[in-house]
Amino acid sequence: MEDNETVIRRFIADWSSLDPDLLVAYFTEDGVYHNMPMKPVAGHAALRAFIAGFLRDWQKTDWEIVYLLSRGDLVMAERIDRTVAGGRPVELPCLGVFEMRDGRIAVWRDYFDMAIYTRAVSG
Repeated sequence: MEDNETVIRRFIADWSSLDPDLLVAYFTEDGVYHNMPMKPVAGHAALRAFIAGFLRDWQKTDWEIVYLLSRGDLVMAERIDRTVAGGRPVELPCLGVFEMRDGRIAVWRDYFDMAIYTRAVSG
């Protein structure tokens, strides 16, 4: 089994695939994604629908890891998410906090300023 840091590095890189099924496979069956400005989403079916919903408008994304800290079942990744959404470039600083269980994401909380994203996509 890969260590938690390696799993999260791979997960972050795999966002460039824009494949909701690939991304959901990183989560435990009861996994939770809490995009902090919104309500949490739990379970594979809900995660797939939620992720597919916002990927629908994305043409490209590449996430740069600025810092990544890992201890036991906790991984924290400061990132800059560079995305083209609706034909507009978005550069979004984020902090992801991942609680891991058996090599999978049990809880992912993502912290960012929604206004940065909204301004970028609304032009």
